[in-house]
Amino acid sequence: MKHERLIPRGTPESRANAERVLVALELTSRINSLPFSDTASRTALFAELLRGALPEDATLFPPFTCDYGLGITFGARVFINQNCSFFDLGGIIIGDRVMIGLGVTLLTSGHPLYPEERTDGITVAPIVIEDDVWIGANVTVTPGVTIGCGAVIGAGTVVAKDVVPRTVVTGPGQTVRQTFPPR
Repeated sequence: MKHERLIPRGTPESRANAERVLVALELTSRINSLPFSDTASRTALFAELLRGALPEDATLFPPFTCDYGLGITFGARVFINQNCSFFDLGGIIIGDRVMIGLGVTLLTSGHPLYPEERTDGITVAPIVIEDDVWIGANVTVTPGVTIGCGAVIGAGTVVAKDVVPRTVVTGPGQTVRQTFPPR
């Protein structure tokens, strides 16, 4: 996988990451237990989780979970629907005007491929979602993937390889349905 790196188990980095996961779990559980109308408290908790405020023009509907919180970058006018999970230890960059549907999972971490290495630590690789992307409901994006500008990812798709700009992809095998030109 491109840009993949191993965080070895038992290192200061892995211990710090494990401690941060506990903080992120606590903060997201508090966010998700608030009444929907309590926007002030939710905004404050998101700022604590992300160590900085969400952009004012971003919309993020709870419930929402993440395992780190410090690896997410939001562009302008981002919309994230309910029940999304961002495993952001490897970094997630979300461009401008991105729309993310219900139940989307963004995974930036995993384990080494070979069984004898799997417990040695975790692997991480960033996800990049470029401007004007629309990700449908219940999509899973795997570590190291870039989704190109203007692409559409159909509901239920597992995205395990890069998506070229202005392409519609659907299905578990990530079938290209069409590439469309700019207007």
